[in-house]
Amino acid sequence: MSAADVARLRRVQRVLTRVLVLVAVVALVFTATSVTLFAIRHGVHPGIAWLLDPMVALALGAVLITDGVLAEYGIRPGGWATCLRWFTGLATWVMNCWDALWPEGTPFGVPRQVDPAGLVLHSIPPVLLIVLAEAITHYRRDILAAVRHIETGTEAPAAGRPVICGRFLPLPAVPAKPRPAAERSRKPARPAAKGRGKSAAPARRSDAELLAEARKVTAEWPVEGLTADALMTALRIGPPRARALRDTLRAERLAEAAPEPVVELERQGVAA
Repeated sequence: MSAADVARLRRVQRVLTRVLVLVAVVALVFTATSVTLFAIRHGVHPGIAWLLDPMVALALGAVLITDGVLAEYGIRPGGWATCLRWFTGLATWVMNCWDALWPEGTPFGVPRQVDPAGLVLHSIPPVLLIVLAEAITHYRRDILAAVRHIETGTEAPAAGRPVICGRFLPLPAVPAKPRPAAERSRKPARPAAKGRGKSAAPARRSDAELLAEARKVTAEWPVEGLTADALMTALRIGPPRARALRDTLRAERLAEAAPEPVVELERQGVAA
C-alpha cells in the first residue's frame, strides 16, 4: 500500500464526517416543527419554544464535529462524548414521538394507544442519526488504524488480517508441514560472519545523502505530489525527516520556477 492509499483513506474519512453532519442538520430541521409544538403544548411560550430544537442541534453538531477532528489525530473521545450523542438523539426521539405514544388525554405510562404510522415516521430521523453516528465512529477508528499501519510500515489490513474497531484479529494457526527424514538429518550451514560480535545493521543516511536521493526519486514528481506521506513511502523514513524534505524540495521547485530579476533588468537595459 502506498501514499495514494493513505490519501484515499483520509478522503473517505473526511467524506464520512461531512455526511454525518449533513444528515444531522437535515434530521434536526425535519424534527424542528414537532419539537416546537411539543414545547408549546407543555406550557413553553411560543416566542422561545423554537429555541429547544436548535439547542439540541448545536450540542449534537458540536460533538459530531469534535469527534471527527479528534479521530484524525488518533485521539479517542471519552464516555461523556458517547453520553452526549445518545442523550441528544434520544431526547429528540422522545419529543418527536410523544404524541404517537401518548395521544392527548392519555395518561403517562405503558403506551396503549400507539399510532404506528406516526411512531415510524417520527422515529426514522433521530434513530438514523444515532446509529449513523456510532457506525461512523467505528469507521473512523478502523481507517485511522489502517493509515497508521501504512505510515509506520507494519502489517496492513490488506495482508489478509481483518480489523475490527482498530484492532487486528489474530490469524488462525497453520500447522507446520513435517520435513522429510533426510532433510532433518542435515545440519544447517552457519552464515559467514564478517566481524566478531558485530551486527550488520544498515547505516543511517545523512541529511545530505537523503536530500540527494530525494531529488533523484522525485525528479519527475509534480509539486503537488511532494507530500510527507509520499516521501515516507518512497524513501522509508520517519515523519519528521519527510516533512523537512518536503519543505526543502518545494522551496527548490519554487525557486526554479521564479523569474530572475537581474536578468530581466539587464534585458530591459539593453532594450533601452
